[in-house]
Amino acid sequence: MRPDVRPDWRPALVRSVTLRHDRVRGLDLLVLPERVVVLRGAAASIVALCDGERDVRAIVAELERRHPGAPVADEVPVFLDRLRREGWLR
Repeated sequence: MRPDVRPDWRPALVRSVTLRHDRVRGLDLLVLPERVVVLRGAAASIVALCDGERDVRAIVAELERRHPGAPVADEVPVFLDRLRREGWLR
């Protein structure tokens, strides 16, 4: 894991950000004040696990279970760090 993402961090969306699925367009979205971010690939399934209860280790373990062989342990902490730096995760 990246040194700047602690494995015991319990990420959660900040209050002003919500995860939504647009059924009409078939897209997963992060809805922010005055902005919408389209999530691609497995991003929504990662964000959905950021409930403030699971730590990064548990999120990685769950995704490794769902996606055997995928480079989850390398990529998920980087993705979470990016969302945190954007101010979308606490």
